[in-house]
Amino acid sequence: MKKSKLWFSIFDFSFDYKGDEPNFINNNFSWSGEFERNWSDIKEELNYYLRSHQPDAYFNKTMVNTSDTWKTFSLKWWDIEFSSRYRFFPKTMGLVRKYPEILSVSFNQLESDGKILPHSGDTNAIFRCHLGIEIPESLPKTGLRVRDELKSWEEGKWLIFMDAYQHEAFNLSERRRIILVLDVLRPEFSSKRKIVIAVVLTSLFLQKRAQRFKFLYKLPQWIIKLIVIPLCPLAYIKMRMVNFFKVY
Repeated sequence: MKKSKLWFSIFDFSFDYKGDEPNFINNNFSWSGEFERNWSDIKEELNYYLRSHQPDAYFNKTMVNTSDTWKTFSLKWWDIEFSSRYRFFPKTMGLVRKYPEILSVSFNQLESDGKILPHSGDTNAIFRCHLGIEIPESLPKTGLRVRDELKSWEEGKWLIFMDAYQHEAFNLSERRRIILVLDVLRPEFSSKRKIVIAVVLTSLFLQKRAQRFKFLYKLPQWIIKLIVIPLCPLAYIKMRMVNFFKVY
């Protein structure tokens, strides 16, 4: 696999990343085995949390077949820390803190008959990593497609894939599917960490605004670039301030 150039979907209106990375990545990372060995503890912490809390519907309603079918909550989101939740997840966060390359940590729930529609990620700078927590069935009922390749989740096992490629998830079973999701910075982009975080946070901010202001989807690409460039440093500064004051 040759060295890849840094790619962001917000600067590429084709939303079609053309890399030579495989769809699914071999599970040979130092952190991955440790998470798998502690899978039961992670699941126990999640179940305890869910006794008194409910995950929120994902903000981008255009990405699902039915509103509220995809629910999620974060412990860390592109380096934004949701510290008020950490007391519920001491063992999970103990693992996360050991590996600074982990940029995001969340739990995702996909309801019965739920589909996350085909889409591409925000950047090729990360590996998107799914750890099966509660998996109702395997293919063909429940699974993940990355480009033209389909795989099933397994409880206590990772599915690691290139998020920049077009992908979709589906749960056609009669029970919910829950996974732990990590975004892990690829080693070759470690020196670009601040840039990656700033651009992706800006992209997600604009995606949220576009849910209300539809005209943003119709702007020429050069205008989007003019908007993004000054917003990026502000997004990074806001992330640092949010963490400093423990807003979440």
